[in-house]
Amino acid sequence: EPGCIWLENMKSYSRIRGEGSKDYKDNRVQGCNPCVTGDTLINTSEGTLYHDRKEVPNPKGNWSLSFFRNKAPLTLELACGKGEYTTGLAARYPDKNFLGIDIKGARIWRGAKFALENNLKNVGFLRTRIEILDQYFDEQEVQEIWITFPDPFYKKENRRLVATSFLNMYAFLLAKKGILHLKTDDEVYYEYALDNLSRNPHFELEYHQNDIYQSALYHSDLDIKTFYEKQHIESGKKIKYLKAIRSSMRLNQEEE
Repeated sequence: EPGCIWLENMKSYSRIRGEGSKDYKDNRVQGCNPCVTGDTLINTSEGTLYHDRKEVPNPKGNWSLSFFRNKAPLTLELACGKGEYTTGLAARYPDKNFLGIDIKGARIWRGAKFALENNLKNVGFLRTRIEILDQYFDEQEVQEIWITFPDPFYKKENRRLVATSFLNMYAFLLAKKGILHLKTDDEVYYEYALDNLSRNPHFELEYHQNDIYQSALYHSDLDIKTFYEKQHIESGKKIKYLKAIRSSMRLNQEEE
């Protein structure tokens, strides 16, 4: 939205870190538009700046070539937060592309900063709602999807990232034999995901474990720990994981 921000105030009183930052308490910033867009004026001690708008074409159907400048397969991390899995996997697999997706820009900023500082050229971040991913990705454009420690939405099952509507969208985005991963600490969410996936004809459950650390890890990539996973482990919670494969069954028009 158009607006005006005071950079010195944000440094002093918000979560923007840097020289002059104090307590990062966002509630002490008044009259601030946190979304810096093409119509946002930025007031600084050196004067007022105008953040020029640049039209960026939607790379739908062509992410690897138009954004990453290669032909490597694409992996998404949904509700990526700070992007620990996005950057962690990218460091391990330089021959693949990884895109973290979240609606909260302050979180993905940290992941983007880490990727830049560590010269991870196969990393990107997209700020959008997961409900509309099909507006950004074409059919069978994605090879893998990771969902790591999502909000359980106890009172709103339809908002869970493993609800039927989301699974059908993933089925549209994933290539044949594409992979869907889920890591969670929540037993209710885990059982809900197992039930939905077992009844969804577009996926085949390949593996599931309700305590991945009770024995040798099923896959080495499971040792990447997000901020939230570390907290859950410290509190004694068991970490659960499941892996599902996109089946060859086509979506009908209603499911799409």
